[in-house]
Amino acid sequence: MSVFEAILLGIVQGFAEFLPISSSGHLVLLQKIFNIREGALTFDIALHLATLVAVVFIYRGKIVEIIKRPFSKLPLYIVLGTIPIGILGLLFKDLVESLFETGATLGAGFIFTGIILILAENAGKKERSLDQMKVKDPLLIGTAQAVAMLPAVSRSGMTISTSLALGIDRKTAADFSFLLSIPAILAAVVMDVYDIIQTGENTLASIGAGPL
Repeated sequence: MSVFEAILLGIVQGFAEFLPISSSGHLVLLQKIFNIREGALTFDIALHLATLVAVVFIYRGKIVEIIKRPFSKLPLYIVLGTIPIGILGLLFKDLVESLFETGATLGAGFIFTGIILILAENAGKKERSLDQMKVKDPLLIGTAQAVAMLPAVSRSGMTISTSLALGIDRKTAADFSFLLSIPAILAAVVMDVYDIIQTGENTLASIGAGPL
């Protein structure tokens, strides 16, 4: 991977990460266009860590609140929302990585994300706050996050859209989506590091492990 390629991918990641357009899908698309393989996994880890730092900084106030009140609703819902991607991620890790490796379903993933965003925007009232969320809500939102393991399916797009479809207000939907990304990103980094240690490979295949 050249310096130019790294800068290009970093710019795309920076612009796309906080938009519901699947930053990982766009990164894989560019890696296919420029035939980037060498160093892809190490670069993926760097992007995950950069994203994690950004999310933690933006939501530092809420994170402090979670630490102070570990048994309140928000941390409980984050744990519940993480369960689906934990289970499905382990079950379908190899399949997801193979789909990212071929890139054959990127177009379908982008289209699917767009359809979900449109449907969520036209859903009913979006007035429920965190205090009005029920146990089923984070489980459904977490399942949507797990679906976003597929190539070019936006994690934030899926989680925010599911929240809106459940009647949750926009701010709560966005806040919960990005707070929910923290354990998912940490898990992705651990998996990437484990892959490097176990196989010594540093290619495109594991780019799909992340939730970007």
